[in-house]
Amino acid sequence: MVQSYSVALMCGGNSNEREVSFSSAANVEKALTAAGHRVTKIDTANRGFLEELQQLKPDVAFIALHGKGGEDGSLQAVLEHLGIPYTGSGVLGSALAMDKYRAKIIYGALGLKTPQALCLKRSSRGTPPENLEHILQNIGLPVVIKPSEEGSSFGVTIAKDAKTLQEAVEESFDAGTAVLLAERYVKGVEITVSVVGSTELQVLSAIEIVPMNEFYDFESKYAEGGSDHLIPARISEGALAEANRAALLAHEGLGCFGVSRTDMIVDENDEVWVIETNTIPGMTGTSLLPHAAEYNGISSTELYENFILWALQRAAEASLKTT
Repeated sequence: MVQSYSVALMCGGNSNEREVSFSSAANVEKALTAAGHRVTKIDTANRGFLEELQQLKPDVAFIALHGKGGEDGSLQAVLEHLGIPYTGSGVLGSALAMDKYRAKIIYGALGLKTPQALCLKRSSRGTPPENLEHILQNIGLPVVIKPSEEGSSFGVTIAKDAKTLQEAVEESFDAGTAVLLAERYVKGVEITVSVVGSTELQVLSAIEIVPMNEFYDFESKYAEGGSDHLIPARISEGALAEANRAALLAHEGLGCFGVSRTDMIVDENDEVWVIETNTIPGMTGTSLLPHAAEYNGISSTELYENFILWALQRAAEASLKTT
């Protein structure tokens, strides 16, 4: 039986995924409380959250934040400074996976297929026209426009013509997005593969995602009935083997820890294309990670308790190295 721990459940935050975070946290709290752990929710959007955290003096911080401020390495850096063990990837792994463009560079270095992409940066002069022409000449249409450092498909547009492309880029920059990714659109079967573990990694069964909308957007992710999750995924054995290999390589190459979930597309030629890696996958009632874990015989309680144990193990090993 796992020892009872004091857990600071980090949630909320100021990102576009604030409400998703609360939903994930509710499920984590229910599972851990039922297992006998002492769980205290801490909303990182509150100015006094650091004082609250220091007063609590938890055994471990369970990070249930998605997007900026939780998944990008910033909170991880704070927790390391405070000497509080935390779940999930470290500062560097979190930051690399969150930055979609830099993650693509790593995928390429690992020999993984990932759609060609361009990095667009906002300037004080607005959106330079040459950016749009550069996209059309080098990527072509259709093209996917997405913020480089957002999750849950926020701000993602599939542009099928030049007018939609220009509108998507301008609207994203006007909304305050600093860096955009213009990515070649790959049509095919959307799948995701989760990796969990500490010293020994386990690749969970691939899930095929059949969204209600054109792609796996925010509504498809979190609305009831927004998508169907099919296990096993309806792909060939060869594509499945490559997807498993890609998820494992992405996890290790980005420096992830504890858990990651890599989204991919299998095209009509049975080629597997890596899209992005999430270091804090959703843990809501409609999320993919808990579904994959359950299919592999891992209950939500066991999964979340493992996250805690791995975090404590990592902290103990780090402490030994410094003594």
